[in-house]
Amino acid sequence: MTLRCSPFDPIASHAAGCTCGTQGVSASTATGEQRMGEIVRTAVLRAAFPQARSRRALLKTLGAATTAAALADVFPLGMAEALAQDAPKGIEHPNLKIGFIPITCAAPIIMAQPMGFYAKYGLNAEVIKTAGWAIIRDKSLNKEYDASHMLSPMPIAISMGLGAVRQDWQIPAIENINGQAIVLALKHKDRRDPKTWKGLRFGIPFDFSMHNYLLRYYLAEAGIDPDTDVQLRVIPPPEMVANLRADNIDGFLGPDPVNQRAVFDGIGFIHILSRDLWDGHPCCSFSISKEFVTANPNTFLALSRAIIDATGFANKTENRKEIANAIAPANYLNQPPVVVEQAMTGIFADGLGNIVRQPLRAGYDPFPWESFGVWIMTQMKRWGQVKGDLDYAGVASSVLRATDARKEMTALGLTAPATNTKTFVVMGKTFDPSKPEEYLASFPIKRS
Repeated sequence: MTLRCSPFDPIASHAAGCTCGTQGVSASTATGEQRMGEIVRTAVLRAAFPQARSRRALLKTLGAATTAAALADVFPLGMAEALAQDAPKGIEHPNLKIGFIPITCAAPIIMAQPMGFYAKYGLNAEVIKTAGWAIIRDKSLNKEYDASHMLSPMPIAISMGLGAVRQDWQIPAIENINGQAIVLALKHKDRRDPKTWKGLRFGIPFDFSMHNYLLRYYLAEAGIDPDTDVQLRVIPPPEMVANLRADNIDGFLGPDPVNQRAVFDGIGFIHILSRDLWDGHPCCSFSISKEFVTANPNTFLALSRAIIDATGFANKTENRKEIANAIAPANYLNQPPVVVEQAMTGIFADGLGNIVRQPLRAGYDPFPWESFGVWIMTQMKRWGQVKGDLDYAGVASSVLRATDARKEMTALGLTAPATNTKTFVVMGKTFDPSKPEEYLASFPIKRS
């Protein structure tokens, strides 16, 4: 077996599918340090120059030695390689494809490539921008992606056989908490009371999403039946602003930076942040199949550490501007940096002439509380997505890998909760994960 082409080969190294290599070096004779060094250098080169054509042109113009020296001047390659040597050994599958939707919820998954978190743990990961959640799900189930960014309810739905053929899916880490908002078209700026929203049309990104469940909850608390009094339309996040501009919808509950982009374009305003509905709610997750975890335990360990490490870095507010600039470019979010920065720092225009300072607008807490899963299943049952008796605790513990996350967070110096479940308050009502049916029975508006 021969490892693929060198990252600094201007002819061969940047063709489709070339991801790691040491051209002419046999995998059987190359040392672990040689292979790791090539993985790290490849990751840095690709992060600096995401387009293959640009990489080829640069290498042909400057030459491999000059390019390598230039990168070394601005990026501590030696340090990155040294850190990579501390990665889990025996990685079975270092070259990974990871799907993501271009929203700030995926910031840790995205930034882990240009900021070196994957390389730090010995991985050469390609993050692939994807148009919508159904595509993410299907490519993941078909093994076109090794792991992916998913809405937190999606792995639960997949594991229960809802909306797709059942597979055992897992959440090693939550990606973001909060960071969503209800946005309305400017023509509704005097229609702030949701009790007056009968007949309006709202966009949600997916049926199995926190957006769907939180919007339904909010409407129902105002006496609006989300199935009969309004229209809910599934719209991929990248298309939400265009649909609001075209007057196809009156508003949406969406992710950032989509919410802030509607304000930036002057077509919408932020009605309410999701943290004001449920402070600390999960939104998106890092997801992977149980099959991949079982077949590639060392790869999974390295990948979990990279994601949790990146998520912990993202949770520090002082890092948000740096991250916003790293993920704003066209190959990632394709948004003006100022839009991404406003969404991530919590200092933002609300579309009504105000500058709001809310540092808790978005958070990045990787711990996958099992009680999140139990709450999600109560809403699935509330709105008729699933019927009959549910093993709430069993499904939640099998999908959300809280015990493993605690171990990895502790190893990385992050503070991890001592338990896997907790109570929390959603729109003024306390949720006890040990009493899901009692909670479900308390709602006057529901399908179940």
